[in-house]
Amino acid sequence: MKKLLLLGMLLVMLCLTATSYAQVTLGVERLGEPQVQRMLAHKRVGLFTNQSGVDSRLTSSVELVRAQADLQAIFVPEHGLFGAVAAGDEVKGDEYAGIPVFSLYGDTRRPTQEMLSKIDAMLVDIQDVGIRHYTYFSSLAYIMEECAKYQKEVIILDRPNPLGGVMEGPVLKPEYATFIGLYPLPLRHGLTIGEFARYINKTQQLNCRLQVVPLKGWRRSMLWQDTGLPWTLTSPLIPTAETAVLYGVTGVLGDSNLSVGVGTAKPFFFVGAPFADARQVKAALDALALPHVAFRAASFTPRYGDYTGELVQGVEIYLLDAHKVNLAELQYKIYLAMDKLYPGKLKAQERGYGAEGYKTDIALGESSLRECADETATFARWRSECAAFAKEVQPYLLYK
Repeated sequence: MKKLLLLGMLLVMLCLTATSYAQVTLGVERLGEPQVQRMLAHKRVGLFTNQSGVDSRLTSSVELVRAQADLQAIFVPEHGLFGAVAAGDEVKGDEYAGIPVFSLYGDTRRPTQEMLSKIDAMLVDIQDVGIRHYTYFSSLAYIMEECAKYQKEVIILDRPNPLGGVMEGPVLKPEYATFIGLYPLPLRHGLTIGEFARYINKTQQLNCRLQVVPLKGWRRSMLWQDTGLPWTLTSPLIPTAETAVLYGVTGVLGDSNLSVGVGTAKPFFFVGAPFADARQVKAALDALALPHVAFRAASFTPRYGDYTGELVQGVEIYLLDAHKVNLAELQYKIYLAMDKLYPGKLKAQERGYGAEGYKTDIALGESSLRECADETATFARWRSECAAFAKEVQPYLLYK
């Protein structure tokens, strides 16, 4: 009797666990459905992807598409097909199982007419990180522009936004538009790649023949950890889903002379500098009494990148409930606290991302952080900008 009771309790616990996470079906997992098969019928297809293009069982989308369609070419973004190329380095052309692989980074950021002559439709299955200053959205925009020019269809196999549908931070100002941010989106943009494509196709008048294969089971309240899906590194410095969240907190800070842990085993989890004292930094940030966030006094020595071989002191950031933290505002608060603690020490890097101006401005989409503008007024403006963007983008959203 006791064994039966224990077995019953175990089954109840398993059921509760199973229902606490939604079963999310990826766009790529819908390739075999009749309506998707009709999209692909009698078409030579290309595939824009990298190592992040996998299904829930970690099967590569290259293999999945090969099994379901006439795959003629593979197109890859920054970091290459396998995510093995460092940020900013050139990706050279290659082939995979006899299929040509074309790089859309470096000197050739747009698919050429010759590349597109091999296909009738471009499939897209690639994982974004939910922060504007990431190049995959820009590569997609260029693909859409060129496919529109040469009458090629684009079919997005949609994927979750790992940071959910929340919109935070400043909307990109036009003068800071670069390849890491082409359009006026919030810093934490809250869109899936399919929603982004629908939005820019209309508002930027790309006139691309676009179709999106939606997710099933995804809601805007979900972070990646809520989906039950395995994470595959999206780029060399985003190895985990938690890293993607912390990238939203420290990604812009890394364009100043602060170290954010690049060169350590936990990139984007840290904030520090050689001129800082770990206990002072922790005390200053603890004094802010920020909800759902904690800081650990930390010292680290980057193995590569800025401050290679130097002792850096600062803090490691812990998000106690990532659902409740405004990532963009936390980043701003940390920078202001460091500037107040070490007056005159913080410096923005100049001439970054292939453009004139400060890297922090280009990544953030405005100059407020570098100028240490008033926090209260800045946050009020950001929230107003996000509210306006949310209203504008509403017709293009696919999920609640």
